[in-house]
Amino acid sequence: MVKLVLVRHGESTANSANIYTGWNDVALTKKGRMQAENAGQLINQLADFKPTRLHTSILSRAIETANIIADVSNFLYLPITKTWRLNERNYGKLRGLNKDLSRQIYGEQQILKWRRGFYAVPPKGKPIIDRRYHNCDFAHLPQAESLYQTQQRLLPYYYNQIASRLAKAEDQLVVAHGSSLRALIKQLEKITDQEIVNLEVPNAEPIVYTLDDQLEIIDKKILS
Repeated sequence: MVKLVLVRHGESTANSANIYTGWNDVALTKKGRMQAENAGQLINQLADFKPTRLHTSILSRAIETANIIADVSNFLYLPITKTWRLNERNYGKLRGLNKDLSRQIYGEQQILKWRRGFYAVPPKGKPIIDRRYHNCDFAHLPQAESLYQTQQRLLPYYYNQIASRLAKAEDQLVVAHGSSLRALIKQLEKITDQEIVNLEVPNAEPIVYTLDDQLEIIDKKILS
């Protein structure tokens, strides 16, 4: 058996302001840092969890959460891999927009499709210009994504870098974002396109999967 632990970052300034964040780079709030510390304490209580690597996105709120968790859990010695493939979903033109205002502009039903549906893509936003992406193939960098597209760019990293280690009985820790984790959980739990609408991933509540030799789920626990 092997363990995979998934954690969404702590509350960010955009979460607090009810703003679509996506690939915008924002910091944690004081509450978010406290949530990350609590997540680290909860993970530290898992006596049989001994990860060999920590994986996160290249967005500050996830990196900061990962660093706090690693510090509290005594995992600072671990190698950490940062990849754009674990980034939050790119919300395109919605990035930086207040969520309540977006409903007034586009309508409740359209926003629901974009936010919670699996295939709906919001309007494209401006290309991301940031030095953290300079080594990426810009042809692969989205200007807007559905949850399906988020899943498609995430899964190659999951199988090549995370599942490959799980298959060697190496526990893994992933700190990412609400939508990118929803996309991964959909694959892990074989959730249908219709059921994914109801899945929420709270900030900084570790999700602990125990997997068998075939990486099928034996047990799932949410620590809170």
